[in-house]
Amino acid sequence: MSLIESIGSVELLYMALVLLLAYVIKGVAGFGSGLLAVPLLTLVAPLTVVVPLLGLISYTGTLIQAYQCRQEVVWSDCLKVLPFSVLGVSCAIWLFQQLDLYWLNKALAVFVMAYALISLRAQSAAVKNHLWAIPAGFLAGLVGALFGTGGPFYVAYLKLRQLDKVAFRATIVFIFLFDGAIRIGAYSISGFYPPDVLIIAIAGLPVLLLGLYIGHRIHLNISKQRFHQVISLILLLSGMVLFFK
Repeated sequence: MSLIESIGSVELLYMALVLLLAYVIKGVAGFGSGLLAVPLLTLVAPLTVVVPLLGLISYTGTLIQAYQCRQEVVWSDCLKVLPFSVLGVSCAIWLFQQLDLYWLNKALAVFVMAYALISLRAQSAAVKNHLWAIPAGFLAGLVGALFGTGGPFYVAYLKLRQLDKVAFRATIVFIFLFDGAIRIGAYSISGFYPPDVLIIAIAGLPVLLLGLYIGHRIHLNISKQRFHQVISLILLLSGMVLFFK
């Protein structure tokens, strides 16, 4: 039985609503779609399907956003984390094929809840030391390829750099542009894109475009602090649901 045949119409509608909310968030801040979507989508589909699928759908949105904000990228911060992301992705692909899915789900739930709680704290002071790009890049590549949620590590690094709102969004979008290409290539080589996954990815593109449009409109009116508080609470709830699934 294929993936499409095993998922009912109610589950497909649920997946569409989760994707819509996830890409509204991505449209607002330039990140966060995986953090929200992966825990909620794994309630109806295996993690080894959800993460590669979301990576493929998200990349279209990343391409659109990268073109829109290409002039505001801080390249020095962007390029410093990417070599270590490649190393993290390489480790993750091996782990993806070796570890038990039950423990992967539990680890994802704990990770999401921990990040949500940390995000509710006040912003840290700015730092000038670029060495933080090493653990940030490696952990983002590793966790991103395993769970589709490597963004928090990139976010943490850019928060330490204290970029302004526009530069922050542009820089993290371009980080995801390169990071996503690496992960999609690794998933493809490892056989994580059978035909039914590709069909679902194509069907999800209209939802992605609608979510990005709504998110971009909200971006013009919402404060950065309020947005991060709301998304942190949503993440905390989704992590709890996944953990006790």
